[in-house]
Amino acid sequence: MSAIERNEGVTHTRSPLAWLSGATGPLLGLLLLCVFLTFASENFLSLRNGLNILDQITVLGIMAVGMTFVILLGGIDLSVGSVLALSMMIVGWTANVAGMPMGMAIVLALIASAACGLVVGILVTAFRVPAFIATLAMMSVARGIANMITDGQQIVGFPDWFMMLAIDRHFGVLTATVLLMLVVVLVSWLFLRFRSEGRTVFAVGGNPEVARLAGINVPLVTICVYVACAVLAGLAGIVLAARLDSVQPSSGFGYELDTIAAVVIGGTSLSGGAGGIGGTLIGVLIIGVLRNGLNLLNVSPFLQQVIIGVVIVLAVGAETLRRRRS
Repeated sequence: MSAIERNEGVTHTRSPLAWLSGATGPLLGLLLLCVFLTFASENFLSLRNGLNILDQITVLGIMAVGMTFVILLGGIDLSVGSVLALSMMIVGWTANVAGMPMGMAIVLALIASAACGLVVGILVTAFRVPAFIATLAMMSVARGIANMITDGQQIVGFPDWFMMLAIDRHFGVLTATVLLMLVVVLVSWLFLRFRSEGRTVFAVGGNPEVARLAGINVPLVTICVYVACAVLAGLAGIVLAARLDSVQPSSGFGYELDTIAAVVIGGTSLSGGAGGIGGTLIGVLIIGVLRNGLNLLNVSPFLQQVIIGVVIVLAVGAETLRRRRS
């Protein structure tokens, strides 16, 4: 079975769970986690807490979609947290210091984010720099520029309409930022499942040389994927700025690890070529529900890090065993 045939893009099953693309294990884990927390905390199973979880995973969810594309390609991106911070600082400086309209500030932030992804993509394709090194360098560069913009100082206060994007619940349920995350997830899932361009990502991740011989422009696909990942990281930064009503260059520390963890927990293979957006959404929910539940149970933040690390190891181990048996 080829790399393309085993992905979510060309699956022939009619199962209602086909969209999960091998993530039924993580889904079962999520359900068991929810059952446990329901009995462990009386405050967990409520509409208010469920909506809080959705609000809390918005930034991670948007970033994880971009990381899914990169990992499906067989790459890695350690710079997403720094690109998020850079995007936030550009929005804050252009809107509050330079006096530009907020819409223009958002556009400039996304352009800067895309430029970061473009540089990484060129380094990986044209100069054969390993993705780990290229994104590690961009992580340092983007973070440094983010600090240089305001000399390490935070910027506070945005227009009311911008802040309300993360506060006002439409129909009393979802905020605009949560709706944005859901749209990003849906569009990305449709792209990978039904578009030929989406299937080329799986093909390149499965075997770049075979993909090249099949006529796929591997460098172009690689560059586009890194640009998309960076733009989504920048978009996540804008969402975070709306939630906090402030920006600071230290934002996003450690986000790259959470983002990679969500994708891996969702069943996407670190070697590339297998996985999908459905699994990533499950992975994001697992991290969000786990953190929310541990907070409700008053578990120490330090112990939370240990527990999440153990969950990641178990998820990767389970996925490895599953693939060996398949």
